[in-house]
Amino acid sequence: MNNETQIIKLKREKLQKIKDLGIDPYPNRVERTHNIKDLHQNKEELLANQESVTVVGRVVAIRRHGKIGFANIEDMSAKIQLYVRLDKVGPENYELYKLCDLGDFIQSTGVAFVTESGEYSIQSTNLKILSKNLCPVPAVKEKTVDGKVIRYDEFSDIELRYRKRYLDLLLNPDIKNTFITRSKIINNIREYLNTRGYIEVETPILHPLYGGANARPFMTHHNTLNIDLYLRIATELYLKRLIVGGFERVYEIGKDFRNEGMDRNHNPEFTMLEVYQAYGDYYTMMELTEEMITGIIADLYQTESIVYGEKTLSFTTPWRRASMIDLIREETGLDVSDCNAEKLIAFFKSKNLEIPENATPGVLIIELFEIFVEDKLTDPVFVTDFPKEVSPLAKSKSDNPNFVERFELFIGGHEVGNAFTELNDPIEQELRLRKQAELRLAGDTEATPMDEDFVNAMEYGMPPTGGLGIGIDRLCMLLTNNSSIKEVILFPQMKPEHS
Repeated sequence: MNNETQIIKLKREKLQKIKDLGIDPYPNRVERTHNIKDLHQNKEELLANQESVTVVGRVVAIRRHGKIGFANIEDMSAKIQLYVRLDKVGPENYELYKLCDLGDFIQSTGVAFVTESGEYSIQSTNLKILSKNLCPVPAVKEKTVDGKVIRYDEFSDIELRYRKRYLDLLLNPDIKNTFITRSKIINNIREYLNTRGYIEVETPILHPLYGGANARPFMTHHNTLNIDLYLRIATELYLKRLIVGGFERVYEIGKDFRNEGMDRNHNPEFTMLEVYQAYGDYYTMMELTEEMITGIIADLYQTESIVYGEKTLSFTTPWRRASMIDLIREETGLDVSDCNAEKLIAFFKSKNLEIPENATPGVLIIELFEIFVEDKLTDPVFVTDFPKEVSPLAKSKSDNPNFVERFELFIGGHEVGNAFTELNDPIEQELRLRKQAELRLAGDTEATPMDEDFVNAMEYGMPPTGGLGIGIDRLCMLLTNNSSIKEVILFPQMKPEHS
């Protein structure tokens, strides 16, 4: 019998002993008068008044010395020491205390006091077991350095942390803080948009046709209707239908699903913010994006700069705006404004770059941007004016119809947001979607299928509109200084352990 098996056996024996005492180790009702942070904030008052308090939490340390003992318990707010004496809690309560282990949830009633060693504690007068732990919690050691508590020997195996996120959150407080910050970011986005007249809506996750992005979908089947459906890859086309229907400012924060590769920046399900504003354009979306993100940073950190990796990023406004054409010219000396296929292919060959099969000029321009420019964009920059071939839902530029009014926001070398002056000409939209459908038939698995109903909706009239999408996960990576998307998704997709 290995050590872990022996520990589990002993825990189950203690569970049975608790039951033999006539005590329910998993009771229905819990009492609590204060969270532990409240006890610390009101320390002087509680010490002076000797008011009885009831706290709950998980046992994270326990020490017994004959007829007295100590236990540290922790709730989500803080940690405190319990002082347990046989003559104060009585024989039955003390027997229960002796059967408690690390990881148990307990309830303690008592009064605040300071021990002889000077530690602020609760002197227990009553204990109650709330949930008996049956699995050994991995040990985490602590030491104090310059007044700061340092944890070491942590539950640190990255893959195990993601698979057993509940233990990761339990043992690594910084991870819990990451997700608290994520919640604040999302709440801040909602508050910003709600106070500016945007209406939060919900659109379908199951789509008869997928669209709104270039991506491979997940497919499912509805038995009653006997039809195949797709998990949405974007909310865009349904939100635009709402603009047609008379809503002027709408947004949705929700899950999208893309059947694509997984890496530090991609998870097959992810959270997106999409915003649409009638009578706006991509300049409107630049202003909204800049104001919203700088507001979030100011609220979280009271600053205009943050650390990301080894770099300090400045969010001082106004942010840089630069066209993709100019950025490529700056890095390569090549002018791509004419979308000349022969010139682009010749340049690729001169640099010994792989040319994607059946690549169009627009695809080659994007390739050049990703190879030569993308990772150099550190501070926030709006990269504007994308090739029309790769932007079937955006409106063409009046001075160069080969390009569209579109921007992607890059920060720290990564794309964070994407926005268009939305195409609202139904005839042009149909032509572009049919072109995408042709590419799909030719083998482009990420091309957008033809959506007749969407085109029909636009034929009823859609006002000039600005649209924006921001990857919530990538924004959270940036604002919590994490380089992997799995660090900001509570339960990321993982390969099966035994596959």
